[in-house]
Amino acid sequence: MKRISHNTYATVFGVVYLGLMTNLLLLASCLPFVILLVITDPALSWPLLAVVAPTCAPGITAAFATFRAHGEGDNQVARTFARSWKRSWRRAMLLGTAATAGLVIVLVDVRFFAPLQAGVAVVPVLAVLTVLLLASALVALAALAEEPDATFRAIARAALYLSVRRWWLSLVSLAVIALQVGLFVTMPAIAIGLTAAPALYLAWANARYILRPVLGEPAPQTV
Repeated sequence: MKRISHNTYATVFGVVYLGLMTNLLLLASCLPFVILLVITDPALSWPLLAVVAPTCAPGITAAFATFRAHGEGDNQVARTFARSWKRSWRRAMLLGTAATAGLVIVLVDVRFFAPLQAGVAVVPVLAVLTVLLLASALVALAALAEEPDATFRAIARAALYLSVRRWWLSLVSLAVIALQVGLFVTMPAIAIGLTAAPALYLAWANARYILRPVLGEPAPQTV
């Protein structure tokens, strides 16, 4: 029977450590938001949730930067996360605030128009805008993780255009995030402790592929 090599063990433990430590750091960086989700009814406390939601953006950006660094051979998860958070938290907060404000406006409009006759035409348009905002926000945070010195305008423009251009990848990312949200509702401990990092990793991988035209990376050749 062939023995498993030391390198294989090291790779497996490295990936496990990456996931668990990233989950812990994400929880710490999003703690106000998570606490409100757990102890309140989101349907009633949504204004407070909207206020603290942007504080999660720096943590998500730092997680994306940590995934990239790990792929390049850097196993210092906590150090990389902290360094990225410190470097990009202002712009990440700005992106998070802009995305949250847009979502609040769109969802309030949905609630207003839904009972009206005009809602038949307006609500589907607002639903598309909601998807576009969420997809663009994910891609924008990934872009910030890749290029921390890029301007807000350049990041927003690239994220909006490319998330639409490669819409199927954006939808896959949002579907995974939606599954993560559903898991959080039913089993919050599992969602926070185990599956948050894998879900974000898939979203980051899709976003990085979406961003290839502006990152200057060659697209993989197809057979």
